Amino acid sequence: MYSFRNDYSETAHPSILQALMDTNMEQLLGYGMDEHCQNAIRLMKEKMDAQNVDIHFISGGTQTNLLAIAAFLRPYEAVISAETGHIHGHEAGSVEATGHKILAEPTEDGKLTVAHAAHALRLNSEEHTPRPRMVYVSNTTELGTVYSKAELEALYAFCRENDLYFFIDGARMGSALACEQAGLTLSDYPRLCDAFYVGGTKNGALIGEALVIVKEELKEGFRWHMKQRGATLAKGKVLGVQFEELFRGDLFMELARHANRMADILRDGITALGYPFFSDSPSNQMFPIFPNDVLAEMEKEYADTFWQEMDPDHTCVRLVTSWATDEKAVRGYLEKLAGLTK
Repeated sequence: MYSFRNDYSETAHPSILQALMDTNMEQLLGYGMDEHCQNAIRLMKEKMDAQNVDIHFISGGTQTNLLAIAAFLRPYEAVISAETGHIHGHEAGSVEATGHKILAEPTEDGKLTVAHAAHALRLNSEEHTPRPRMVYVSNTTELGTVYSKAELEALYAFCRENDLYFFIDGARMGSALACEQAGLTLSDYPRLCDAFYVGGTKNGALIGEALVIVKEELKEGFRWHMKQRGATLAKGKVLGVQFEELFRGDLFMELARHANRMADILRDGITALGYPFFSDSPSNQMFPIFPNDVLAEMEKEYADTFWQEMDPDHTCVRLVTSWATDEKAVRGYLEKLAGLTK
């Protein structure tokens, strides 16, 4: 059985595991104050061409989202998100458990637009409703779609005009950056939002995300928020060593490009066999729709994630490629699918 369920099944890229082994016996300061964390921050700032940002290493994406949103917003303030946004349907209500309402907007492709944000703002424009204060998007989205630079610029302009913070969830930022049609580079992000994070967990790291705070007023006291919510790791160097390795050279983007290349092969092959997709995804996530009898045979050898029943005879599943996806497995999947296609 070969898994296309997600991009975090494998533990970590060998270079990262080796870096952890090489630094294993070093006696360093705790809580992210060690030399590896500080060097990783320096390397990332250079890659971003942004020296005035604050960077904090956090263990996972859900914790990063709830920490940032809870820290940035006042108790009565709310966050605008696509209905499919990760904070809305995939984090067990963690953001709302901190007291902040999520104003979820239905979208066709998982991407929040200026029109969606404006609609949420109009519906919540007086003091008896939660006050919209943040726009949240993930890039890539939960449907594998990717925001272009122009789309992010438009959203950020709207946020500035309406006194809203703009926060980008970058759990799969690597895949978004590797999509050439989006026209994005890492150095664009500090100029396109008030805060974002760079996802390591889904791009070759053992664990870890790097939260980047751009807007000055959001920086103060953030480490206290981290400590209060259990996010300040005593062995913080474990995160620093990983991001140091990812950004010392071009490893972060090499891994993302591999995942996208494997997805391109898989997507193109499925398309050539005549199967439709639930969304137009150029990233490492794709959502093909298969006849149930074909899917049942495929799932004897390849694991996927159920997404949605389309009708009594057809089902949409999610296939995800990763930094570790074996091209032989991709081509084997397509060969088996071809043999089942009428």
